[in-house]
This record gives sequence, structure tokens and C-alpha cells, in this order.
Amino acid sequence: MQMTYFPEIVQVVPHSDYTVSVYFSDGKIVSYDVKRLLDKGVFRALSDERTFMDTCCILNDTLAWDVKRTGDPADCIDIDPETLYALDAVEDRLAVS
Repeated sequence: MQMTYFPEIVQVVPHSDYTVSVYFSDGKIVSYDVKRLLDKGVFRALSDERTFMDTCCILNDTLAWDVKRTGDPADCIDIDPETLYALDAVEDRLAVS
């Protein structure tokens, strides 16, 4: 059985357009667009831009929002890391002037 290496998420950077730049340990960067989820279930809490920006973090080893601000991984909204890694790589938005 061959083991597949799965890179670790090392940084997440939310943007005011409801996207998040996700940085992986192998150098891959992806952009996750949350806009299509904002009217669905638990994601409604993220429709407030301040909540979206201020609670974005890494929990459960993936992109998450600690909307209850407890630091408890069981209380967060998170995205499957395999879903994130499957996205096409993008240029680093932070490096673009």
C-alpha cells in the first residue's frame, strides 16, 4: 500500500472579497471562494465580513472559522483539507503589489 503525502496547511489569509488564500507546506497556494456558501446553514455566520475576516484560522489542521471564539476545534466551521488541496494553484496575492 502506497502512502500519499498530504501537505500541511501552514497559513490562511482571508480577503474582503470572501476568498481565502491557503498556503501549504509544499509551497502550493490555493484560493478558496466562500461566497457561494454564505447563504447555507452554518456558513451564514460568515456573511458578516468582520466575522469572516476576524475568525479565519487554522483549526483541525485545515482552514476554519472559530465563529464562537472558543478555540475549540469542535466548535469551528472548517473545510476539508483534501477539497482545498484539489483546487488549482494560484499566484501569491500577498506578493503582488
